[in-house]
Amino acid sequence: MSNEIKVRSYVEQINAALKKYIDFSDDESDKVAQAMLYSLEIGGKRVRPMLVLEFCRICGGNVEAALPFACAIEMIHTYSLIHDDLPCMDDDDYRRGKPSCHKQFDYATALLAGDGLLTLAFSVMAQASLPAETVVKAIKLLSDSAGYLGMIGGQTMDLQHEGMSVGIEKLQKTDALKTGKLIYAACALGCVAAGADEEKLKAAEIYADNIGLAFQIVDDLLDITSTSEELGKPIGSDAENNKSTYPALLGLDESRKLVNELTDNAIKAVSLFGDDGNFLANYARKLSVRTK
Repeated sequence: MSNEIKVRSYVEQINAALKKYIDFSDDESDKVAQAMLYSLEIGGKRVRPMLVLEFCRICGGNVEAALPFACAIEMIHTYSLIHDDLPCMDDDDYRRGKPSCHKQFDYATALLAGDGLLTLAFSVMAQASLPAETVVKAIKLLSDSAGYLGMIGGQTMDLQHEGMSVGIEKLQKTDALKTGKLIYAACALGCVAAGADEEKLKAAEIYADNIGLAFQIVDDLLDITSTSEELGKPIGSDAENNKSTYPALLGLDESRKLVNELTDNAIKAVSLFGDDGNFLANYARKLSVRTK
């Protein structure tokens, strides 16, 4: 199976599963449910849930059993995007070429939709057909990665740095939390679902750390080199807000060179899995040259 076919297969599997978890049975809460589903369905590469399933597969686990973990992490990611777009945060009117949740609905509904996805994620994880100790371990891993010592902590640092010039070390620490922690959680959740040993968990961590940072640098590059039509959201906001980015600190060429180095590190990490690691190696390359 080619990489492209496998990606499509995973995306279809994830999309079908996500829909099953949104309940429209109560008329009075339908508006929030609609906003939750709207935000889940407006595109996205499904990077994080795909990593859950693929790491589960190459560690010898049951991919179907890991699907609730994959859906949960996509719900957490989507809630974070809904909240990021709000006027009190990044104040973005568009997400993936469509109106942001608070523009399609309203501020209060978007806020509640984000909260709804965040809490639903852990209910979904609890439904996984895996040993109880595995589910508990996975829930703790994801909540730690998404919480104030993880993704939220990175977002807090990012807000505090607005309008300031910060050094490369502080920028990397911010991004390791804001972007990297959820990507790490995705890779680690797949390993946990499969009952992988410490050596495989370590390889997953190295892979995640490297593609997570590379992902953020590419985001920064696209904010300069892409178009609003390609990205589906406004560009140039980093420079407008005087925000420290990798291109601003290192320049375009050095930033691209760093992406390539990080991608090579990620590929080396999954060589532990032999031929089973080929999809992840190729996926790391694909993410490093994405245009949206």
